[in-house]
Formats: sequence, C-alpha cells, structure tokens
Amino acid sequence: MADVIKHKCETTNCSNPATLQCPTCLKLGIQGSYFCSQDCFKGFWKSHKAIHMLAQGQGPENNVKSGAYNPWPFYTFTGQLRPWPQTPKRPVPEAIERPDYADHPAGRSLSEEKMRGNTTIKVLDDEEIEAMRVACKLGRECLDEGGKAVEVGTTTDEIDRIVHEAAIERDCYPSPLNYYNFPKSCCTSVNEVICHGIPDARPLQDGDICNIDVTVYHHGFHGDLNETFFVGNVSEKHKNLVKVTYESLMKAIEIVRPGVKYRDIGNVIQKHVQPFGYSVVKSYCGHGIHRLFHTAPNVPHYAKNSAVGVMKAGHCFTIEPMISEGTWRNEQWPDDWTAVTKDGQWSAQFEQTLLVTETGCDILTKRLERNGQPHFMDKM
Repeated sequence: MADVIKHKCETTNCSNPATLQCPTCLKLGIQGSYFCSQDCFKGFWKSHKAIHMLAQGQGPENNVKSGAYNPWPFYTFTGQLRPWPQTPKRPVPEAIERPDYADHPAGRSLSEEKMRGNTTIKVLDDEEIEAMRVACKLGRECLDEGGKAVEVGTTTDEIDRIVHEAAIERDCYPSPLNYYNFPKSCCTSVNEVICHGIPDARPLQDGDICNIDVTVYHHGFHGDLNETFFVGNVSEKHKNLVKVTYESLMKAIEIVRPGVKYRDIGNVIQKHVQPFGYSVVKSYCGHGIHRLFHTAPNVPHYAKNSAVGVMKAGHCFTIEPMISEGTWRNEQWPDDWTAVTKDGQWSAQFEQTLLVTETGCDILTKRLERNGQPHFMDKM
C-alpha cells in the first residue's frame, strides 16, 4: 500500500482538514462524507442529503443493479469506472495483535507520525528479519487466496472478505483496515484506478484488470505486496500494460544490493516503460516497512527523483511501480482514497517487499509456485 492521505471538508470552497463524518452516511455505508465542523455540515446539508436519497433508491439516477449508484453527484469521473455500495467494516477478533492505528478513531498511526521527516533507515537485526520473513510469507498466502477468486462476476467486496478471513486464519491483522480510516482489509484497484481502490459491490467485468494490494500485520511486523490480475478476456493492449509494469518491477529489483542509491530505482523503471509510451505515476512511492507500515526510505518510481539514502544489508522496503497508459497525473475520488488517472486511461501495478542482503536482496513476498511468476503469467 503506497504512502499518503488525509481527509478534507466536503463543503464547497472549504477543504479544511476534516475528522467529522455524517452519521447517516455511516449508517448507509457511504464512504467519504467528511466535514471540518458542525457549522460546515449544517450549511451544506441541503446539498449533502441528496446523496442519502440516491443511496436509498429515492433518486431517479439511482440504480445499483446497473452500476449507476453515485454517492457524489457533483463529481466528474475521469473514466468509465463508478463506485458501488460498500459493506460495513469487517471485525477482527480481539485476540489478534493489532497495530496502533487499529482502534484509533481517526486511524492515526502515532508511531509512524513520530518518525515523519526522519530519513534514517532502520537496519533490521536477525530476529526482526525472521519476523519480516514470516509476515511477508503470510501476506503472500492471503494475496494468493484473494487472487483465486478473480473472475467475471466476482465483486471486489468478496475478494476483500476472502483476504480478510485468510488473514484472521493466519493470526494476522489486515494492515489497511482503519489505517487513516481506510474502511476495508485490502485495496482493489480496477482499470483506471491507480491504487487505494476500496472494495465494493461492483462485479468484475470481462476484460477488466484488477490489482489486489494486501498487507498483513503479524506479531508486530507488516508484510506488503500487490499484483494485477486479468479478468476474463483482457485485450492485448492491456495485457501488454500489465506485462511491462511487472517487467519494470523486476528490473528494479535486479539492481537492489548494498551501496546502490534509492534514487536509482526510478531511473530503471522509467527507462523500461517509456519506450512503450507509458508513464510513471509520481504521487505515490514505495516505502520502508517493518514494525511501521510506512517509513523511511521513500522509494520514487520515476527518473531523476531526489530520494535520500543508500542501500545497506538489513534494509527492508517495497518497490511498487504504478504505470499508466497515458498521463502520469492523477486525482482522487471524493472517498479520499481511490486514486485514478487524470485522463481515465488504465493503470497497472506490482509490488514486492524486499530485504537487502550482503550480496543482493531477498524478495520476501515472492510467489512460491510457478518459479515466482505472478498470476497474470498463467493466462498469457
């Protein structure tokens, strides 16, 4: 899961930081209704309540079965994808060890926030490395379970349920759940969604591509990975986008070893994708990971970046390039999470968690079957 995010007030011309949520929206399962104060909420009520009518089927434009459900009637979408209703947040048994943000009302990770701005990269000791290996192996198992469900007609909410239950069965907390109020246990990013898509009731359609981003928290450590999957009969155009995106990740992994600068990763990725006419998304980056979900180093995926740091044995971080058919620019849906391409063209992503070793690196989240090849290769 890439780093960033905060909520803004939905009142027109306000955009102040917001933590208050509309209670009716919460009851109806509508995401993203945030306000900075009671005054803003009351002042915007006449416009805002139209969302409730749509969600309850009282508006002429509301037709959940056909996918015309729209909780943000004043938002102009960049592409063809639309939000569908969401189910309530899934519970996690109290016996499972939880990260500090799991029960925070705003989902804040105070331990991460203490480290913001600190560019020191932690060197893991042997015990921490072993814990990371276990967390990453379990994360891989959860992603593989979710991936088995990817087919025409499956909803992304069903994928989320499978990933959630797989994590619980393995004594893991699904790291995205309540992270800065993210409402689900994994991210599902379809077609023009770059990253941080929220699982919902939309059935996957023939020809879609769907990224599943899974992170689990096991006994104090996070393991993070994602893959883009084919749904049914995917066009050659979009198959190539996915293939090139995966290749860019693997070429970047090839240079990981002690002494390499983190800023060099973006040069490798952009050099590989640019000849195909693809662009590298700049707003989201890879990140350090261990006891903290997101920490130093920041790992940009584009060329000529200013990332700080040199790789050392014991560093643990993700590389997760987001590659788009058209522009690298993005915008965010009003749910404050779903990042989409500015031009509505499609985007693909792959991610692995890596451990720098004395001679190179270990891919901690590597697929164990098919010589580590991602699932989309099964359908090439």
